[in-house]
Amino acid sequence: MIWVEGGVTAARGFLAHGVAARIKKHKKDLALVLSQEPAVVAGVFTTNRVKAAPVLLTQRRVASRQAQAIVVNSGNANACTGPEGMEDAELMARAVAEALSLPEERVLVSSTGVIGERLPVKKIIKALPELVQGLSREGHAAAAEAIMTTDTTPKEAALEFFLEGYTCRVGGMAKGSGMIHPCMATMLAFITTDVAIAPGLLQQALSEVVEDSFNSITVDGDTSTNDMVLVLANGQAANPPIEEEGLDYLTFKQALYEVCVSLARQIARDGEGATKLIEVRVEGALTVEEARRAARAVAASNLVKAAVFGEDPNWGRILCALGYSGARFEPEQVSLWLGPVQVVAAGRGVAFDEEEARSALASDPVSIRADLGAGSATATAWGCDLTYDYVRINAHYRT
Repeated sequence: MIWVEGGVTAARGFLAHGVAARIKKHKKDLALVLSQEPAVVAGVFTTNRVKAAPVLLTQRRVASRQAQAIVVNSGNANACTGPEGMEDAELMARAVAEALSLPEERVLVSSTGVIGERLPVKKIIKALPELVQGLSREGHAAAAEAIMTTDTTPKEAALEFFLEGYTCRVGGMAKGSGMIHPCMATMLAFITTDVAIAPGLLQQALSEVVEDSFNSITVDGDTSTNDMVLVLANGQAANPPIEEEGLDYLTFKQALYEVCVSLARQIARDGEGATKLIEVRVEGALTVEEARRAARAVAASNLVKAAVFGEDPNWGRILCALGYSGARFEPEQVSLWLGPVQVVAAGRGVAFDEEEARSALASDPVSIRADLGAGSATATAWGCDLTYDYVRINAHYRT
């Protein structure tokens, strides 16, 4: 597998663009991704009981297993806006369908931004001619920029790989910076591939991959009303269609996993006010699910995150988070490392070089490894440090 340029347009047959529709004052805020041919689609959506209108609309349309375009706005979540919010989401999709001469049900909608305000659909419709006219293979960067909210940088990734001698690609873009926590976060991710694959297997692969990528990152413990991950597969690689679990399926799933992990890590690293990515690896758990719980608990701990920011090797905070994670283990069996520095063995602190441990916490990413000594399962989670800027950014989000 080879990393390539192109993000969401790296795969054959995909175009994208992003423009300023004036939803936000001075930035791009409207993006469009188009498959030139009908594509099979899969999706994973927020687990929050409060779901935005675009989430509900797109969930219904993904159930048909076919789509061709995704329109995304930032600056306004179109959440908690009543029946009018659904009308606005449907109008947004309808206008895009007409502009692209597509059946309306093939257009998926996504929104992100401030909750509780009516979506300025007229601004979106006015910007559509420019958006559609600018669609191109080179438009991936503008699209990735247009879906940003408090993000400080666009997030893109793409891989090239081979299935039975056919060159295939998976690419994508994502946004997310704050309100990030497992079980979907305040994040959007849009992934494209030219692989030919059965809809059921595409959904299966996405659902499984999300658990160890987007559902394994945390910034601040909050999940949102608008989160979704969508995958379009248009079959333009002309590979023999993947219709059963086998080597081709596993190869595709691995490529999808690599792209999703790359995007997930970029989101965690760009946590609001963050200065470092934190990677927590838990080994020796009884089950994979318990390893995930333990790794996520450490990555989510505000005390651990603050210690990383202050470069304080206070390993007791890590052991504490492992203890309340729900993973089963005997404290006397636990070992901990900060980077290459072992700080705990058999559940007790060991002598270590304080400056070396501080240096490990000053690196980016910061590596935390725990061996629970209870089994053979492993899992990894990602987070970021907690800084003064996180409070400053979120204290003035609407203004």
